[in-house]
This record gives sequence, structure tokens and C-alpha cells, in this order.
Amino acid sequence: MKTLFVGAGSMAHALLNGALEARVLEKENVYVTNRSNRQRLTEVTNHFGVNGVHAPLPSHEPFDVVILAMKPKDFHSAAPAVKHFLTGGTLVISVLAGIGIEQIREALSFNGAIARAMPNTSASVGRSATAVTCNGSLSEKQREWTMKFFSSVGLAVEVPEEQMDLITAVSGSGPAYIYYVAEMLEKAAVDLGLHSELAKALIRETISGASVMLEKSGLEAEILRKNVTSPGGTTEAGISVLDKYGVSEAFTHCVDAAKNRSKEMGSELLLNRVK
Repeated sequence: MKTLFVGAGSMAHALLNGALEARVLEKENVYVTNRSNRQRLTEVTNHFGVNGVHAPLPSHEPFDVVILAMKPKDFHSAAPAVKHFLTGGTLVISVLAGIGIEQIREALSFNGAIARAMPNTSASVGRSATAVTCNGSLSEKQREWTMKFFSSVGLAVEVPEEQMDLITAVSGSGPAYIYYVAEMLEKAAVDLGLHSELAKALIRETISGASVMLEKSGLEAEILRKNVTSPGGTTEAGISVLDKYGVSEAFTHCVDAAKNRSKEMGSELLLNRVK
């Protein structure tokens, strides 16, 4: 599959790493371009041994797959150049937060196969949780290839597009919530007397171990939590304080705010394009 990555940032790097290792892509058939950062483009092409295409994009044969991996704010300005690489048989894949399939179709004047995906930054270690939604123009072969492509960097599931803003808030932003918990636990440990490096080592291994338990035990998170929480014990004392300060409700508001922001981003980009 002759494939063009439009954008050479961290997500493009992670997807390239997974897809090349899984042999979903062959490096001689991969082309990467970005608009301004030539140093970054050179780093990516040298690292993977793929082909670099400097902007402005030259006339080129159409691609089987075009992956939109630029910053969402740059999409509409890049769209006119991207159009030239599309034919009726091209598969367009977007990993742009907040931009829907219909917006992509209109901006590219393209009525063919479009898939929208929301990976997360854990793709860089092969552990992304990626939601994928496709329009009705994908062939079965294109749909299978798309799921195989995203499975190369972790879990990939197909969902209806109306769920994408919520999924962006849950698993797209999710790693940051876990990092925030780690950050706050480390701060609390240091504030209460532990050495910083010891606190980091203990907390990171604790989170890693809990993640493996969630993955391999077959038990719900609630059951695992209750198994650790002995009546009258230290864990119960700590959890009761989290409940007192409304941490459960805070997480609901957190996800809701991120979901609403995902919707707003799409609307803002559309308004800016109209202006």
C-alpha cells in the first residue's frame, strides 16, 4: 500500500513504528511530509528509512492511503495540497481530534473511503487504545487493513462516529489523567516525607502493577479496589477522603469537559474555515 503521512509529529512517529514493525507497511512504500519543520521530517525519514516529501508538495502519483496526522488547526490549510494525492480508490485516515468525517469529506472534496481514528500517546510503546469509525465507502479490504494498521500500536475497536467525542475524552485524553494521578501521588509522598526518587519508583511500579491486574485478572476495577480495601484499614481511610472531596464526581466532570471541548474544536475549525 503506497501510503502518505501528512504530518511528522509524535503520533505519526508512533504509528510508523508500529505499522513498520508489524509489516502492515513497507518502508519503501511510505512517504512522509510536513509543512514547516524540515528538521523533524529529516529525523523521521532517517530513523525509519522512509521517503520524505518536502512542502510545498510536488506533483506525485496518487496514494492508496493518505493519513492525516498534522495538528487539527492546520488541516484546512493543508487540504488543497492533499486533494492532489487522492483518487476515487484512495483511503483517507484521520487521527485529528475534533474533526468529523463530513468535515474531512467537504474540505477534501472527496466522496471516497474515509476513516476517523482516535489513538492515544501510548501508541509510542505499542499500547494505544484506539477507536475507529468508518464511512460507508470503505471496501471490506480497506476496513480490514485500517483495523490491522491501528492494531499494530495496541487495541483497536470500531465504534459509531457519534461516540468519538466521548471516546476522545476517555481514552484519547486518558493517559494524561493517569499521569496526573501519578504526579499527585508523588507530590503527596514527597510532601509527607519520602525522597523524590523513592516515591517515583514506588508509585510508577504500583501503577504498572495495577494496570497488569486490570488486564489479566479478569476482574472489574470495582472488585479489585474492594479486594484491597479492608474494613477499618489504611486503604479505606484513604478512599474515604477521596469520596469526601468528591473525586468520583470530579472524574465525571473531567470527562464531560473534555468531550465538550472535542465538539467545540470541530465547530471552531469549521467557523475559522468559513471566515
